[in-house]
Amino acid sequence: GRRRGRGAGRRPSGRERHDEKITVYVSAEELMDLEHARLVLRGEHGLAVDRGRIVREAVAVVLADLESRGDASILVRRLRGR
Repeated sequence: GRRRGRGAGRRPSGRERHDEKITVYVSAEELMDLEHARLVLRGEHGLAVDRGRIVREAVAVVLADLESRGDASILVRRLRGR
């Protein structure tokens, strides 16, 4: 069976000091897309957030979707190329 995590109540840690770190390599295009998203959030939605916060939010959303939808989740479908 699937391991039960925080499920639909999954929330990213937000703006706080983090003790754990991972390194993720992205392409120049992915970095530009992330920066563009940051600027759109600030300019169009009044949300001043950094790229790390956007990534933590995105991870929380994808993991909650995986937990609730399993094989039908966007993560599984994208990783399978569908």
